[in-house]
Amino acid sequence: MNIGEAAAASGVSAKMIRYYEATGLIPAATRTGSGYRVYTGTEVQMLRFIRRARDLGFPVDKIVTLLALWRDRSRHSSDVKRLAQDQIDGLERKIKEMQAMVDTLQHLADACCGDHRPDCPILTDLGHGATGAPSRG
Repeated sequence: MNIGEAAAASGVSAKMIRYYEATGLIPAATRTGSGYRVYTGTEVQMLRFIRRARDLGFPVDKIVTLLALWRDRSRHSSDVKRLAQDQIDGLERKIKEMQAMVDTLQHLADACCGDHRPDCPILTDLGHGATGAPSRG
């Protein structure tokens, strides 16, 4: 199948397929005599694998490792589980960080009267976090 068909079948855009090839995440596709890329079912399956891993937040370097484990029939599932657990731990850290941001912003929003007066604790807080003098204009 051509790149458009592979993109439709895998859910990965043609642009991302070209990027994955350029970075070596997937092997370069074979080409027709006129230079068009041709993809097999196996390559589309690999693209689906990558898409799913990306959907779960795995960074590219971990996807490289996951792909290697996927291809290695003598792998230990404990290696795969460790990668998944590391990803879970990272996502939980991000969730806590984001929840702290929500809590802080909610506190600031609650403290703001939201009326016609110029006083605003949200802007005051943001200004205290800024480096240097406030800029005007």
